[in-house]
Amino acid sequence: MIKILMVEDDEELADIIQRYLLSKDILLHNVTNGANLLAELEKSSSLYDILILDLTLPDIDGLDLIKNIRQTSDIPIIISSARDDLLDKINGFDRGADDYLPKPYDPRELEARIKTILKRKPAKIKQQDELFVVNEDARTISFKGHILDLTQAQYDILALLIQRKNGIVSRDDMIYNSLYIDDDSSLKNIDVMISYIRKKIKKIEKSNYIQSVRGMGYKLVIPNS
Repeated sequence: MIKILMVEDDEELADIIQRYLLSKDILLHNVTNGANLLAELEKSSSLYDILILDLTLPDIDGLDLIKNIRQTSDIPIIISSARDDLLDKINGFDRGADDYLPKPYDPRELEARIKTILKRKPAKIKQQDELFVVNEDARTISFKGHILDLTQAQYDILALLIQRKNGIVSRDDMIYNSLYIDDDSSLKNIDVMISYIRKKIKKIEKSNYIQSVRGMGYKLVIPNS
């Protein structure tokens, strides 16, 4: 599923766009100001495929946000703004925006622009080691050349374990780093999802790569890495 991060202080407009995109299998998460946007990107920028950015925000100008974001992230940015000054458009592109969509617009046009950008964007494939390969755009994980049949939540958990291989990941971290795990989810639910991931790996090889650390969480143990 495509995952979009949007900063839009008009919550009614954000809700309309969110409902439309969800009907097209595109998940949108909206924040209402620049500070929350930067916090979300710092926390989980790798979860999102595209950023939709309003220029007129209550706490910071969107053009300044683009400059800030580009210091640490190459996430594609679509400016969505009622400001029609040509200089805003030029400055937006100069600072690293990928597209400019003037308001008001039809959500269908936004959908088309999202899909066009993603077609141009090369797939991010990160080979973490010889065993596990993570394709972030396709949201798939391969184990020994076999794509694992994972739910969205299971993908997020395993990807985080791979990212921090041989390091301990708490259950709270797993909840915090996934849009597909409810914030109120019990820690027991994490244990159940880990169990399912283990079973899917063991269909290919019987070894136990995901080890529990009592009172702390789990870690993915990769021998000789």
